[in-house]
Amino acid sequence: MHETPVRPELIEATDAQIEDAVQYAELMALRGLLYLLTGDEAFARTKLEQVRHGAFKMPTVVDEADVALLRNGAAEFLKSYRDSGAGEVIPVLDRLADSVRLTAGLTLSDDDVELYMEELGLPETERRMEWQAPPPADTLQGFKVLVIGAGMGGLTAARELKRAGIPYEMVEKNAGVGGTWHENRYPGARVDTPSRGYTNTFGVAFAPSYAFCPWPENQRYFDWVADSYDLRENIQFNTEIRTLTWDQQSARWIAIAHGPDGEKMIEANAVITAVGFLNRPNVPEIPGIEQFDGECFHTARWPDELDLKGKRFAVVGTGCTGYQVIPELALEAEHVTVFQRTAQWLTPTKGYLEPSPPQVNWLDRNLPFYSNFLRCRSSLPAFSLGDLTEIDPDFDDPHACNPKNKEMRDACIDYLVQRLGDADLVRKMTPPHPVRSARPVTCDADYNVLDAILADNTTLVDCGIRRINKNGVEANDGTQHDVDVIVFATGFRAHDYLYPMTVTGRDGKTLDEVWADKGPRAYCGSMVPDFPNLWMVYGPNTNGALGPATFHELVTRYALMCMQRLILDERQEVSVREAPYIQYNEYVDSRNATKVWSDPRAQNYYWSSHGRSVTQNPFSPTEMFRFVRSPRFEDLDIR
Repeated sequence: MHETPVRPELIEATDAQIEDAVQYAELMALRGLLYLLTGDEAFARTKLEQVRHGAFKMPTVVDEADVALLRNGAAEFLKSYRDSGAGEVIPVLDRLADSVRLTAGLTLSDDDVELYMEELGLPETERRMEWQAPPPADTLQGFKVLVIGAGMGGLTAARELKRAGIPYEMVEKNAGVGGTWHENRYPGARVDTPSRGYTNTFGVAFAPSYAFCPWPENQRYFDWVADSYDLRENIQFNTEIRTLTWDQQSARWIAIAHGPDGEKMIEANAVITAVGFLNRPNVPEIPGIEQFDGECFHTARWPDELDLKGKRFAVVGTGCTGYQVIPELALEAEHVTVFQRTAQWLTPTKGYLEPSPPQVNWLDRNLPFYSNFLRCRSSLPAFSLGDLTEIDPDFDDPHACNPKNKEMRDACIDYLVQRLGDADLVRKMTPPHPVRSARPVTCDADYNVLDAILADNTTLVDCGIRRINKNGVEANDGTQHDVDVIVFATGFRAHDYLYPMTVTGRDGKTLDEVWADKGPRAYCGSMVPDFPNLWMVYGPNTNGALGPATFHELVTRYALMCMQRLILDERQEVSVREAPYIQYNEYVDSRNATKVWSDPRAQNYYWSSHGRSVTQNPFSPTEMFRFVRSPRFEDLDIR
């Protein structure tokens, strides 16, 4: 520790303020952090029990004496640190791996530890591409990258390209950064995974004010990233790429962009697409929709000035978005009619809607590395996903794929019975598919869609829609439901990767043609043969295994490592070979076939009309980490 205060707020803190703040600290984060800061083996000896946190059971400290040991230890460290001047703290790297294991409370391999040391977001373990030799200045400045999209993936790519000194240009179809959070501003829109793990490792200094952030806070984060790293100057907003064509003679991509000044051509040596896969609204074709006299829109196109009060709403669709928006509408609208095709499993989570207590952000600012360890802890539930989703062929239950999956289903059913009471409503709100064969809906334990369904101003319709007419919606049973507003909570064109761009590679082949037979596929979720110098962030089969921020960062680093090879060796193009591409995707498909989302009762974007999943990743976090940690150059064709 040094004498110059780096946390002046702590210098002014009283003992009582410190003792109060540590009562709000996450215990497993403290367990690893205090060992890192002090090396005291007493923290490592604290006992663990499995406790349910939302959808997952995770190891947690529950013994009262051990809880007191951790909280008192944090308070004593902070007091001593304050009294010594609150200077810079340098982590003891020799203790870092064990600290990660203590925060996880799991048996971790060396590769697991490497992944989660990166997840900490510490400067000493930063996830980045390092130049293996100084790049030739002329070659580097002559190498240009086009980044398409300024959501999480695009901002991640831009930040890393800028840090590496590689020239780039970014285009974004919207008027601002944020991607899906720039577009999805409907009432109730928020993340359904912990926000600490949803933000980037390089964004750990951003302290979210919620455990699960609503859309304005998510938008604030992406604006913070763009401004903190000065990324806006390279972004062309309100600009959309229509075509992307590989020119073999120049070994460059030719993009045709449409923006405020009309059509323009952009040339680039390499392209990173970061357009997401839940970005183009899916609006069903329902007879008579053109006759409706009221307002009608998809949730991703929610009007900013729409007043909910006094209006009758129809909500079509009950996936995650529908289950988020319905309870918000029920609080203010005159009436809400819910058209439900398929019920979804709910994972009630305490405090899902609540802002974090101010003490949490106080710890972010004043307890060294607390934000880092809290982020790491928030990323760990993915380790438990395989236990819930793997099909056990010897397990005999028509409604579950394995014992833990059944345990989760039983807990969900118990919650429905507890909240609804009415047996007929429980039946209607019980999904036909196993838990985790479709995306479950994280919801607040105390107020959610079930409360809305029970409200006097809500009607649940589960017989389907026959047509839309001038005054509203006619159900399949002939019942007319007059409404003022129709809201489509019907998801996105999740299987149409890169839509509506036309991407043409070598020999005039388009991605649509390559993918026509089996649907979108990619090597490591990112590369396709005969499409050189093209990397997809959040490409096919990258939903799951790792959180979005982690996947984006790893794929970006992977792409930059490939670019480094081109620049240092003064080569022109790199693409994946056909054989590794086929082998990787056959392995993905074989593993997906053993997952619960292959259940035919689940009708959702997890499974496609091609008889395979084009979205889901079947691997464990560490398996996928090994695939994208660094390129296997023997699988690549470099020219």
